[in-house]
Amino acid sequence: MLKVLKFGGTSVGTVESLRNVKAIVEGLEIPAIVVVSALGGLTDRLIATAKSASEGKEDYTDEMKVIRKRHYDIISALVPEERKAEVLAKVDELLDQLEERYKGLTLIRLLPERTLAEVVSFGERMSSVIVAAMLENASHHNSLDFIKTEKWFNRNIADRGLTEKLIKEEFALPLERHAVAGGFISTDRNTGEITNLGRGGSDYTAALIAAALDADLLEIWTDVDGFLTSDPRIIKEAAIIPSMSFVESMELCSFGAKVIYPPTIYPVFHKNIPIKILNTFNPTAPGTLISDNAPGKGKARGVSSLNSTSMISMSGPLASNVAEINSRAYNAMARNGISVFLVAQPSEEKTFSIAMPQSDGEKALEQLKLEFSPEIQSGELLSIEKTDDLSVIAVVGEGIKTAKGLGARIVETLRGADVDVKAISEGASDTTVAVVLESAKVREGLNLIHSLCFVS
Repeated sequence: MLKVLKFGGTSVGTVESLRNVKAIVEGLEIPAIVVVSALGGLTDRLIATAKSASEGKEDYTDEMKVIRKRHYDIISALVPEERKAEVLAKVDELLDQLEERYKGLTLIRLLPERTLAEVVSFGERMSSVIVAAMLENASHHNSLDFIKTEKWFNRNIADRGLTEKLIKEEFALPLERHAVAGGFISTDRNTGEITNLGRGGSDYTAALIAAALDADLLEIWTDVDGFLTSDPRIIKEAAIIPSMSFVESMELCSFGAKVIYPPTIYPVFHKNIPIKILNTFNPTAPGTLISDNAPGKGKARGVSSLNSTSMISMSGPLASNVAEINSRAYNAMARNGISVFLVAQPSEEKTFSIAMPQSDGEKALEQLKLEFSPEIQSGELLSIEKTDDLSVIAVVGEGIKTAKGLGARIVETLRGADVDVKAISEGASDTTVAVVLESAKVREGLNLIHSLCFVS
């Protein structure tokens, strides 16, 4: 059985957490592939220091002392004596290169995208070297050699075909020892320049490897026991979800459950490779199994929320032509790189609404006014208005629309508690019923909806 294990920043952040990683990996019966993030919090620190250096500040020297000491302390505590000198030499070389990049930034007073990508790559390059040396019977593999990207609309995306070919060449099966690689980092297929896979990149690296090698299981080790029915910081009664479908996990994450990043799921989803979410700090917890099978269709699996949302409502005769206004609004948003969370149906007739991140709200409003300027002039659209400081609460479960009247019950429950529902969306997805409300009411709304769905 081939497993790919991914350990996030919190899992590799301290000597204590790394001891847990060591115990988990060395407790496996057969060798596995281990993908690691940079030490917890390091990536943000690398970025902040790069920005400071590009402004001509020389405080990077103090930051480098802190970064060096943190890595040295972990090597001292965890790497066996006979391997310490070799690991220190490799990490020192990377640290020296990093310091040189910072020095260069203070001179040019600029922060080119490719330089920033190289700077942040040092986190995973160092952590993977250390973890490989920390483990018994493990080899190190440089992800820069086999995770390849290409430019697509000015973004770096994985070249799936080339990457799959190189992964198969890199990892000879069956494994004879554990194989450790850094997540997130990559190189451009044409130029060889260092790039990265962006947000959720380490999860994505692990998924690409698992899919290319037809692994039996992808384990995501993090700092939570698995997916919960809601945010435990808000809902005291939130419980672990033992199993769920790929679609349910993607929907929950899309609406704010920050357990994994949705693109992570795609490579293994297409290969039907299960994912298990497990807790590095509580390894005996059963976790959440994500697979192709929904445990029970028509039931709520979880409730999540997305804050800092704007909603743009368009009113007038044209709004009743849902097909046309929907298509044109979505296309206008897509052309400008604006993500639309949902299409909402406010209570008012002849009104069409879409919700998006509040950071994109003003841009979205401008583009929609431009797109529909003929209809505004003709009177087919009477108004296009934006409302900020909203939140979306989503109830997720495959076949949730078969739970007849759920949307109406949610609205009735909220309004019965004087929580104003700005809009509801229950037709676009078979997996999600969502409501839009004021952000100030999101905690109350989450508690009310969670109780409605899960508390008998």
